Amino acid sequence: MAKYLDPKADVTFKKVFGEHKNLVISLLNALLPLEDGHEVESIEYLPSELVPRTPTSKNTIVDVRCEETGGRKFIVEMQMNWTADFRERVLFNASKAYVRQLDKSEKYNLLQPVYALNFVNKVFEPGMDGYYHYYRMVHAQDSGKVLEGLHLVFIELPKFKAKNLTEKKMQVLWLRFLTEIDENAKSAPSDLLDNPQTSQALEILEESAYSEAEMLDYDRYWDQVRRDKALMDDLEETHAKLNAAVEKLRQDKLQTAQKLKAMNLTTEQIADATGLFIAEIAALR
Repeated sequence: MAKYLDPKADVTFKKVFGEHKNLVISLLNALLPLEDGHEVESIEYLPSELVPRTPTSKNTIVDVRCEETGGRKFIVEMQMNWTADFRERVLFNASKAYVRQLDKSEKYNLLQPVYALNFVNKVFEPGMDGYYHYYRMVHAQDSGKVLEGLHLVFIELPKFKAKNLTEKKMQVLWLRFLTEIDENAKSAPSDLLDNPQTSQALEILEESAYSEAEMLDYDRYWDQVRRDKALMDDLEETHAKLNAAVEKLRQDKLQTAQKLKAMNLTTEQIADATGLFIAEIAALR
């Protein structure tokens, strides 16, 4: 029985999608909002850029970059721990890839679109039911008017639930591959084994295909993910406690202001004594 590694790790994700063009092409066509007749047919890999190091995302961002023969650029990322600035970082990197095309030509009409496909292993839109989030530049009053250039897709992996294999079959299969396969998977689902692309990807994930050095990198990656998550949890807890303390101080000041107001002190005197804004004091009853 084959033992699989988790495809979301650095070494596995890059081995599957960063070394096998047919698989990343299949992934792009399945997950990106491409119009019929404009599917990706061939690509060339581009060097991955160094990801800026931050205290909460040291090594937990995995990216694969490629360029279509026709010029379209694709950035595929796996983000294990959601951070507040991740969306902005994705926009920055996609914009940078778009602008850098001018190194080859100063003719703006030759600029090709950049697609950023981002898998996030955490729920970051709890108030929305869907797992698929597509951002592009549209007219505020007429969504039919679009400025082409940047296409940003974010996928919340924990929200994905396979329901209907007949609808967008390859999208469902690739998302099942990313969410159902890990070290605890005793066997791969028959749907994944029966499909040529996901079956090939499963073979690449077999633990026996990895060297000792690659396995060490794999283990280090998950250790870093756990450390980053613990750090982020600590930061969130500290932030929540600080907000609670600030709010309690404000409520205490408001109570003091009410007492001073009952003693017929002027609004200006109360503001000087409590540090509250005059509008806040005026609103007290």
